Amino acid sequence: MAVAVVGSLTFLPAMLSWLGEKGWTEKGRVPILGRLRHRTGGQSRVWGWVLDRVLARPLVSVGAATALLVALALPAIGMHTISGGIEGLPKDEPVRQAYERVQVAFPGTTDPAEIVVRAADVTSPQVQEGIAQLRTQAIATGRMSEPVDVRVNPDRTLAVISIPMRGTGESDEALASLAALREDVVPATIERVPGTTVDITGQTAGSKDFNDTMKSHLPLVFGFVLGAAFLLLLVTFRSIVIPLKAIVLNLLSVGASYGVLTLVFQHGWGESLLDFEATGVTSWLPLFLFVVLFGLSMDYHVFILSRIREAVLGGATTETAVRDGIKSTAGVVTSAAAVMIAVFAVFATLGAIEFKQMGVGLAVAILIDATIVRAVLLPAAMKLLGDWNWYLPRALSWLPKGSATVSAQRA
Repeated sequence: MAVAVVGSLTFLPAMLSWLGEKGWTEKGRVPILGRLRHRTGGQSRVWGWVLDRVLARPLVSVGAATALLVALALPAIGMHTISGGIEGLPKDEPVRQAYERVQVAFPGTTDPAEIVVRAADVTSPQVQEGIAQLRTQAIATGRMSEPVDVRVNPDRTLAVISIPMRGTGESDEALASLAALREDVVPATIERVPGTTVDITGQTAGSKDFNDTMKSHLPLVFGFVLGAAFLLLLVTFRSIVIPLKAIVLNLLSVGASYGVLTLVFQHGWGESLLDFEATGVTSWLPLFLFVVLFGLSMDYHVFILSRIREAVLGGATTETAVRDGIKSTAGVVTSAAAVMIAVFAVFATLGAIEFKQMGVGLAVAILIDATIVRAVLLPAAMKLLGDWNWYLPRALSWLPKGSATVSAQRA
């Protein structure tokens, strides 16, 4: 991203200037599309038709679009996150078929719980007695089974006890087995031995801990991204309403994407079409999608609002500025969105479930953002707010004037 910004500010203008001097900037234009764009004044006819009707009934447009996005986002409340693991591969993959056959023949041995014991001497009688008690009580729960394997490092300071558990991955059965091990068996046995430090890992434990960490840190990431976006838009447009509205619109877009992901990959909508097994949403994906989508949607937002702001500062009314600004930028936004949707949709055709989910999530979010949000919600909300769009408290009047303000004043 940093390289792209530097290139856009240095290489791109230099090349355009050089090509312009030689009269090459218009070379290679597609004849039909070029004439069509010239006749429409560089504005999109389709989006112009949609925008005229949105601005004619802004309240209805805001209500209908918001209701649709909220309805799409509601399933995300019950989103269940999982670790990809072997279950993320297609059922016809040889590696998954071999894994499942081993799991059937030897339950729990493919993903055993690993209890790591550290002590000055793990071969001492006290530690060995604690390990023996651990083994006995673990089997007695009925959630763990033989064979139990104990490995000791050459320095005899570390022992790893592998215990097969019922269930695989993050299934309810596997999580119940892990809870019994962590909450009952280990505290009552090896942890009671003085001088020992005990940690529990393995596929199930690692997935659960990763999910818990992601969920606990989500508010921090969300707060940082939203706060940074608010401050940047506040300084850029000298308005406290613009950044608040941008955050709400972007959250609606991201929320709708989360909801679609939940419907497809947790509830199984389109399961046969995309050829996957519905289990849940990959644990790292919600945070990844939020950061990427928020950045992409902000690009659209700043691009469109810059044109609108320049028109307002040039003397146009907010409604006129919104109509002309969105009509003149709709073609560029739609083209960029179409390219990204096509690229992201390719990921949905891949085998691994993580890539399918990433492709569907990104493609759906970009589609929603470039259509419902930018062509309906944004213009309708701006018309309803009118001059309040540019409200800035007197206490913030010291903020520097952005480039749009300076260029409009010079004009």
